[in-house]
Amino acid sequence: MAPAAALRFAGLLALVSNVRAVPVVSEPTTTIFSEPTDLPSPYAISHHNVTSHGPYNGLPATTTGALWTSVLGPSIPPAPPPPQIVEYPADGKLHGDQPMPFTPSGGIGTNGSVPIYKVASDFDYQSLALALYHEWIELDLFHWGLATFSDEEFDAYGIDAEDRFLLQHMADQEIGHASVIANMLGPNAPKQCTYNFPVSNVREYVDFNQKLTRWAEAGVYGFLPHLNSGPAASMLLQSITVEARQQMIFRQFGGQFPMPEWHTPGIPQSWAWTLLAPYIGSCPHNQTRMVWQNFPALYILNQPNPARINGADAWDETTGGYANTLSTKAIPPDELCVNATDKTLDCPAAIANNKSIPLSYPGRQVFLQWDGPGLLVGPNNSYVTTTNVAEPKFAAWLSQLNVTYTPLQDVSLDDNMKTAYTFQPNVSTWKGDPAVNGTMFIALTDVDLFVTPYNVSLINPHVAALAVYQAG
Repeated sequence: MAPAAALRFAGLLALVSNVRAVPVVSEPTTTIFSEPTDLPSPYAISHHNVTSHGPYNGLPATTTGALWTSVLGPSIPPAPPPPQIVEYPADGKLHGDQPMPFTPSGGIGTNGSVPIYKVASDFDYQSLALALYHEWIELDLFHWGLATFSDEEFDAYGIDAEDRFLLQHMADQEIGHASVIANMLGPNAPKQCTYNFPVSNVREYVDFNQKLTRWAEAGVYGFLPHLNSGPAASMLLQSITVEARQQMIFRQFGGQFPMPEWHTPGIPQSWAWTLLAPYIGSCPHNQTRMVWQNFPALYILNQPNPARINGADAWDETTGGYANTLSTKAIPPDELCVNATDKTLDCPAAIANNKSIPLSYPGRQVFLQWDGPGLLVGPNNSYVTTTNVAEPKFAAWLSQLNVTYTPLQDVSLDDNMKTAYTFQPNVSTWKGDPAVNGTMFIALTDVDLFVTPYNVSLINPHVAALAVYQAG
């Protein structure tokens, strides 16, 4: 600070210290900056309302399968942890010189180098491209629901005009999310596509939204700490925290408890792409291709149905596919929880509902059916489902810091109908916190490989099929 300025600042402090504080009451006003002081805002990415929806029915794709180069091995072998992690004493004392006052040594990207907000590796590019595919479908899905279902249909489920404005606002948020990611990817970033949504009414629509936003959120959590570009990760983090709030809102719209789990899991990119790709119809010519695997679909034959008073008492009540979105088609009106008059059984759109009947429970027998590999899915039907597994032996339950395995029983590998059953495990992350809860994931595997949240993608070579499981 210049000497004259310092004197003026000191004089101002002296003046303020001698003035008695008095309450000030004023009318709220909106401050409008004059033209010379307006700060320029960057333009959002170009986007449009998708006018065509439904499964792809165009010509066969000329290019099929995931993007690939030379593959170094069928799987990544385990390796020891970095020695500096093991050797650090973690005793609360400082063990290195401080780069500046009040700052400990260490950290990544803390050396003063200028951050560059762009992808820095193939891993970064393919991960952020996957995230952008999710932002595009959410932008369309939120708008599509508002355009497809009437105000009366939304009102019937307790989603009123103000809630619908929130839905519109969440669609606007996706414009910002897509803009950030596309700018970091550059000119070849994936563009908007056409989509197909497995729903026919508001309740099914809300359920598909809460499942889609969960696997999109979990997909980013899975790769975020592995990005080579720390600056790109910091930008994406600010978008995915909003995505998490959107997922909670859709659970509330569906009358479910907003966040029954204590921890939100991360999933591998191939899981997120597997769950997303079937709902993409056609994409523009020369669309960026994905490297990620598409696993066969797993169908939960008795998927718990949150639209029911007794959600666990369900059989074949989904619209099919990877999301296992709930269906209300065959449920009598008096068994729909939205119609229940007992407050312990009802499920109106609300901040929270505490139902007396659990949606699922430990020991529940879960019946499974899955596809074999070789089916065409995704943009322009140009991706092919694959697996290395001939015979799955376990159900891997991925939720809340854990991957828990339960053995498959009565496995049938008939070409037309592969089936088995297993039992929902009784396991807790912490005492009082059931690990199997919320909107989570089940994969069928051939081994019970030990993995943790940071290296869960090592399970991929052992996955036979994949699905979302509605545990709570």
